[in-house]
Amino acid sequence: MTGALEAVRAIVESGGEPDEVLRGVVDTLVESGAATWAGILFAESGELVLGPEAGAPTGERRIHVPVLYAGASVAELAVEGCGDQALPEQVAALLPEHCLVGWDTGGTPWEP
Repeated sequence: MTGALEAVRAIVESGGEPDEVLRGVVDTLVESGAATWAGILFAESGELVLGPEAGAPTGERRIHVPVLYAGASVAELAVEGCGDQALPEQVAALLPEHCLVGWDTGGTPWEP
């Protein structure tokens, strides 16, 4: 699964619009075989709202990993069909700045 992590890292490091980056991340997780379904859920007004997703939910055990920005949960990375718990955690750690779309930064400037 290190190939999937490296591919995700390359997408994140290449930059671009946050939506494009996140779509690339979930697509890569599914296309690489690291997951059968992957999605980003944004924290908006105290609720989690599904954003970009790829693959088809299978009902397999779903792993949810928080995406933290300045110690606050701004989103979750959710995956199904992933046998490696460490991979979603590593991917989620790369995403915070790209998940601030619906989150109030409290006036702190940010740039993905």
